[in-house]
Amino acid sequence: MNNFLKITTALLFCGAAAMAQQNKPRPNIIFFIVDDMGWQDTSEPFWDSVTTANGKFRTPNMQRLAKAGMKFTNAYATSVCTPSRVSFISGMNAAHHRVTNWTSRWNTSTDAKDTLLAPPAWNLNGVSPDPKQERSVYATPLPQVLKDNGYYTIMCGKAHFGTYGSIGKDPLNLGFTKNIAGSAAGHPASYFGEKNFGYNPEKYIIQADMPGMQKYYGQNIFLSEALTKEAMLAMDTARIQQQPFFLYMGHYAVHLPFHEDPRFLQKYLDQGLPRPEAAYAALLEGMDKSLGDIMDYLDANHLTDNTILIFMSDNGGYSHPPRQGGHNTQNYPLKGGKGSLYEGGIREPMMVRWNGVTTPGSVNSQYVIMEDFYPTILEMAGVKKYKTVQTVDGMSFVKNLRNNQLRDNQRTLVWNYPNNWAGGNLGEDNSFLTAVRQGKWKLIYFHKNQRLELYDLDSDIKEEHDLAAKEPGKTKELARLLTARLKAYNAQLPTYISTGKTIPYPDAVAQINR
Repeated sequence: MNNFLKITTALLFCGAAAMAQQNKPRPNIIFFIVDDMGWQDTSEPFWDSVTTANGKFRTPNMQRLAKAGMKFTNAYATSVCTPSRVSFISGMNAAHHRVTNWTSRWNTSTDAKDTLLAPPAWNLNGVSPDPKQERSVYATPLPQVLKDNGYYTIMCGKAHFGTYGSIGKDPLNLGFTKNIAGSAAGHPASYFGEKNFGYNPEKYIIQADMPGMQKYYGQNIFLSEALTKEAMLAMDTARIQQQPFFLYMGHYAVHLPFHEDPRFLQKYLDQGLPRPEAAYAALLEGMDKSLGDIMDYLDANHLTDNTILIFMSDNGGYSHPPRQGGHNTQNYPLKGGKGSLYEGGIREPMMVRWNGVTTPGSVNSQYVIMEDFYPTILEMAGVKKYKTVQTVDGMSFVKNLRNNQLRDNQRTLVWNYPNNWAGGNLGEDNSFLTAVRQGKWKLIYFHKNQRLELYDLDSDIKEEHDLAAKEPGKTKELARLLTARLKAYNAQLPTYISTGKTIPYPDAVAQINR
């Protein structure tokens, strides 16, 4: 009889637990994305040791989030901003969606001029929910899927999903219910409220196009702080309406111009940093304060346990003047920076806090990439059945959040940048590039001189030792893998200006250089 009672009680408990799980409200989800933040631009180390850069900056709330959630040390984006943002909102790899460079004005390329190569006819108008829009990727946006499934979807800050004049310029056309400051702007004209964030009534300035921010004009307030206040008001609306919310918290910081956030500047000047670098550090700490304020908001409103908080950057850190130090030194121990397919241009600081799922203070080395957020967030939201007009390339990493021991070293990640970001002024390693990673191995294809470089990232995170000559078999294997993936995506490559012919695929280069 006692055994019968125990079994009955256990079954009742399991049934009640299952019912409670089914009745549990859907989680709120915050995607907190920083612009141009490097892997080392934080006092929270994302390497196996603390670096000089980690000692330079103060980001106590990133440290707080790392202690409360899971830190990813192999998280990737693209090397410049718009391709990453389109990958996020579409779930597609940049080689596939073809928005391979940053966007600005309708039908206008942002590529710098080159004497040898011409970029392909890439999708320079960004993402569109309408298949009729030219030079755009047609996709079902992630916020639209969430909105269709009952979420109050909030865009706050930098959007940069499409050009001025395009459908994707307005986040409200991409499934967001509320838009705060999101437009075609890739960076702010000014971070200062007293300067109206750069707004000029006499002429239209893309960078000053920040819908809903007019009430801060003339006020002594920094842009990062104003955006945070508006994000909280939008979350209040969702709470009043008793809707789960999705907040895309897109900070304009820490993108140029490096305007001085007066709340934090002096300590860095006192620390001895040159003024531009002190301004950069202040931008970072202002972003970090926003993260802390949002975490405090969740705590104060008893939302923490049912809100998933994701932290990410959109590309590698800017690594040129006016930053302190020489070119491509700011992301050390990583090589390169924004625009490059070396690790400094694509590896990002990423964290996830999902109470009851992620282990506090845990570190995950599984490599993930920007398009993975699309299926991951939908799985987090419990959205199991949805249709998209595009093929989603990303893979959900929810299983990795639940089980930190899982690793997939056979997965292939691809980057394709057949564009000219800033020309030769910032070095030839910042333009016309394609790369692949599988497991510990990474191959980079430099289009201009048809060079292949091979690195073992497990033993050489600094990418100091090119193994292409020593490992010809692995070089050819990855070149074939990369070529196959490019062809599967119908990816674009640049052409020679003199002949109009497309450059060779990497497998052909591997054969020539054998």
